[in-house]
Amino acid sequence: MKPTQTSVVDGPKESRVQAWSLTMILVLLYVINAADKAVLGLVAQPLAHELGLTSSQIGLVGSGFFLTFTVSGFFAGLLNKWVTLRWILVLLSLAWAATMVPMVLVASFTVLLVSRLALGLAEGPSSALVHTAVYSWHAPKKRGLPGAWIASGVSIAKIAIAPALAVVVATWGWRAALVTLAVAGVAWCALWLATWKEGPYGERGQADTASTAEGEEPQPAVPWTKIFFTPTFLGAAVAVISVYALVSVVLTFLPSYFEVGLGYSRLEAGTMFGFPSIASMAALLVSTFISDRLLSRGASSRLLRGVLPGTGLLICGLAMTTLPYIGAPGLTVGVVSVGYGFGTVIMPLFNAAISQLCPPRQLAGTLGVFLALMSLGGLVAPYLTGVIVDAASSPAEGYASAFKVFGIAAVVTSLIALLTVNPERDASRVLG
Repeated sequence: MKPTQTSVVDGPKESRVQAWSLTMILVLLYVINAADKAVLGLVAQPLAHELGLTSSQIGLVGSGFFLTFTVSGFFAGLLNKWVTLRWILVLLSLAWAATMVPMVLVASFTVLLVSRLALGLAEGPSSALVHTAVYSWHAPKKRGLPGAWIASGVSIAKIAIAPALAVVVATWGWRAALVTLAVAGVAWCALWLATWKEGPYGERGQADTASTAEGEEPQPAVPWTKIFFTPTFLGAAVAVISVYALVSVVLTFLPSYFEVGLGYSRLEAGTMFGFPSIASMAALLVSTFISDRLLSRGASSRLLRGVLPGTGLLICGLAMTTLPYIGAPGLTVGVVSVGYGFGTVIMPLFNAAISQLCPPRQLAGTLGVFLALMSLGGLVAPYLTGVIVDAASSPAEGYASAFKVFGIAAVVTSLIALLTVNPERDASRVLG
């Protein structure tokens, strides 16, 4: 009889209130993270007017962010090994705040580009590290809903923070929005340092459990290639690249699409920026809540973490391909919102599927590589969108055509995911 070991498998003795409180603090960090990304979309038109920027230049800045974001994402595992989660997340949050300052002091295209490159470098490892911290408090079969709350940080930022920042921009100018985000990043650090501790499902928690169980050793590491070349990892990576391309375009250009493409005012466009996120958040929370409940009762993770998100991405892609053929602005906003909501379901469910493939000690590194690959979609998509818009006969036609391109990519990659993602099968092969 091994009571300590059983407690880890069936559920930790620690307070679930503490688990969810720490989860929500990390969600708050992700909200700040997402707002730092999204602010470029909110200030794109004021910046373009003040600095004389084209859509291609705005797109280049967006793609530049995702270049450094992708590169630094591969180092999440090393950072988790060298520095504790407590301190690395503090350092990253302070770095995000610091990147807001240069544009406030000296506004130019060069400063904008360099500051966004620096922000991407600092934000790249954060998603994997935040997921690692959250997953340390939740059992593998119950990680869908916590992952959905993390992913919902982007939605919360656009639902609640973006409209507030739009008011700030309209009232005090775009510089005030950057200052607000810098202050928020610093304030979060104080809350984090006062509350954080690692949960029982983290690397240290699992090691402590194994050391107290008779005859048990911590689960050994497995070769990285054994994880990365599973059909589940490869198929999920291809799919998240396409959906993140769409996410990066939404972050960079959606307010501009609503303003100069569909004819809404700047304040209306900033407010409606949250509409796709409302649909996304509802889809994320409902799908992951149901998924976690069914998995806990013995349902197939192939169905709930493979087929379900793959189908959501397929619906998203089909919705985006219809945009060039819709004439009504209100209907266009509705189709973008619903399609985006279905597509984003894949992120928490695929992240949870990937977490099944590796031992706890390799979770940060595995997620770091997976999420860095995901951000490859952001390298090309914003710049390509800017080029398409500049070449089109009208902004409305250009934005609709760009969304159609990413919709087709989503359809193709969803079919790949539906055929390949099977975490049960591949976890058995990798972990034995």
